[in-house]
Amino acid sequence: MSGSAHGTVLSGARVVLPTGTVAGGRVIVDGDRIAGSAREGADILDLTGHWIVPGFVDMHNHGGGGASFTSGTAEDVLQGVRTHRAHGTTTLVASTVTGDLDELARRAGLLAELTQAGEIAGIHFEGPFINPCRKGAHKEDLLRDPEPAEVRKLVDAAHGAARMVTLATELPGGLDSVRLLAEHGVIAAIGHTDASYEQTRAAIDAGATVATHLFNAMPALAHREPGPIAALLEDERITVELINDGTHLHPAALELAFHHAGAHRVALITDAMDAAGFGDGTYHLGPLEVEVKDGVARLVEGGSIAGSTLTLDTAFKRSVTLDRLPVESVVQAISANPAKLLGLYDQVGSLEPGKYADLVVLDAAFDVKGVMRRGEWIVSPAVRGQL
Repeated sequence: MSGSAHGTVLSGARVVLPTGTVAGGRVIVDGDRIAGSAREGADILDLTGHWIVPGFVDMHNHGGGGASFTSGTAEDVLQGVRTHRAHGTTTLVASTVTGDLDELARRAGLLAELTQAGEIAGIHFEGPFINPCRKGAHKEDLLRDPEPAEVRKLVDAAHGAARMVTLATELPGGLDSVRLLAEHGVIAAIGHTDASYEQTRAAIDAGATVATHLFNAMPALAHREPGPIAALLEDERITVELINDGTHLHPAALELAFHHAGAHRVALITDAMDAAGFGDGTYHLGPLEVEVKDGVARLVEGGSIAGSTLTLDTAFKRSVTLDRLPVESVVQAISANPAKLLGLYDQVGSLEPGKYADLVVLDAAFDVKGVMRRGEWIVSPAVRGQL
């Protein structure tokens, strides 16, 4: 659903900008972009009592709407993408899970085509280069050491669409692979790791810049062996992913991360799988069977948490209402920071003239009432009037 040929003015809402929140502000949409001024004849939409925030950017997502990014057709992937868009995620990186290396390379080809078409923002390879003792919902017999040649094979198969690779950097080849990824402009993320504090610092020095779902699938913070968590939280070069679904993290852990790293170093993610926005039932995450009950995804065999059923609108509302984080901090973590990491901040991640008109309209209770992507309403908030 598109707006007027003369543009649309969204007025009266609290608008969250990089410089702070403007009460009774307005956002001007002209075509697929945010504009600095309105044209005569533009539609006007009164959103008094609402919030307007930038579209959400999810850099770690395996699927949704009953569809997986790790298997199926291009239309299956698009089904998952559309599900998350309806919940405010206007920019999404498709994450894979551990599989046969040749199969992952073939999958990368399909996801690369969708990246080139503008439907997704790239590919995140989570596995197979992870530690078996921290494997989580990854098939152990398919895991392998992060040898640079094999890491390079997946990056090359993505035809420029590789955005991030999660590695257990303490494994043989790990540091060389981090350097390789950094040289190719691909994010090296530390995750599913059993690294010590010292090993983690070495990986950061080699060029790693992201902590994959901090606290999960890594050694716990201990007073004599602080492990990766302390190293990742203390280093300004690292952005920490957090899954705020009430299952993966205790609220105190979330608060610790925001307090110690600061909102400028947090990226809220979903780590979603097929059931996100779809419901309970039996699913597959890669080759492994998953049972979703009461919104919590666990492996049928072993009971490990297997991704989430989270959508970012829920993470936003939970962060503001339950965790009592400032709206501006949550916007930074859910939009600006991941956009910057992905090299997309000149296009998305904030409400500024010249950027894509990607935005979310929230009511006073922080429920989604409207979603716009590139100037088109995905979820339309109301009927327009005219200037």
